[in-house]
Amino acid sequence: MAQSNLLRGIWRLSDPKVSLASFAGMAMAALFAAADTGLAYGWLLLTVAGIFLIEVGKNASGEVVDFDSGTDQAVTAADRSPFSGGKRVIVDGLLSRGDCWVIAGVCFAMGIIIGLLIVVLREPRVLTLGVAGVTLAWFYHGGAIRLAYRGLGELAVAVAYGPLIVCGTYLVQTGFLSAAMIACSMTLGLLVAAFLWINEFPDYEADKACGKNNWVVRLGLERSVTVYIVIVATAYLLLAVASVSIPGAWGMLWGLLGGLPTAFAINRLPRAVGDTSRIIPAQAATLAGFLIMALGSSAGYLWSQMS
Repeated sequence: MAQSNLLRGIWRLSDPKVSLASFAGMAMAALFAAADTGLAYGWLLLTVAGIFLIEVGKNASGEVVDFDSGTDQAVTAADRSPFSGGKRVIVDGLLSRGDCWVIAGVCFAMGIIIGLLIVVLREPRVLTLGVAGVTLAWFYHGGAIRLAYRGLGELAVAVAYGPLIVCGTYLVQTGFLSAAMIACSMTLGLLVAAFLWINEFPDYEADKACGKNNWVVRLGLERSVTVYIVIVATAYLLLAVASVSIPGAWGMLWGLLGGLPTAFAINRLPRAVGDTSRIIPAQAATLAGFLIMALGSSAGYLWSQMS
């Protein structure tokens, strides 16, 4: 039973649904690199493994912090969703606090080792991006800073899951950065931040009670709906402008298809505030939106370069 719980706990910490954010960024970078120079598959696999390990380490350390603050315990059964409310591995008895710290330490260490191998043997200039990514991953929940508790979590997610992951993966592949790829990475970062933003709605009462002062808590639910709309509108406007203004980047316009599920979320969210069961489809639509945007824009770019 203990081994079964350990495996279930690790599976939850890897959280394939949420890990789609980092995988979307790496897939975007890979398709841009395939269009511009071709792929180095071995280095791509190492990059994916390193980023994934850092993400699991972040989730494991975050579980301890959210448990100790009481946030996870304060989320009611009615407010739990597949996308929010924490991984709950400690609350549900799958892992202990000690287990989480061990998993966090091992995953961070392995991820850093892989990153250093890439720096030494492939691309030294990725070191700065890697250090920034690990720093944001650790301090998102942990340390004295606890970005997620101080209204800086949304910005950290936008930077990490957009420019850092996409640019870092692309740089390892190509040895340079491109304007089209940077613009797409910024769009993705905004849309992943919007996914975090909408995921904070079901946790609003628990976060507010336990001092997790993210921006949804600071602004309140009604004003946060407006900000959600502004974030996604800004993202797609940036993508559209970049697609038509950067030479050879018109294929990125296919990423605008991600606006279709996002439009559903925009329509549903104002009428679902305060009812988690009605917000869940909007959360899923926001997730679908950034996935379609990432794959559509990068595959479209690849197609345009081959045409």
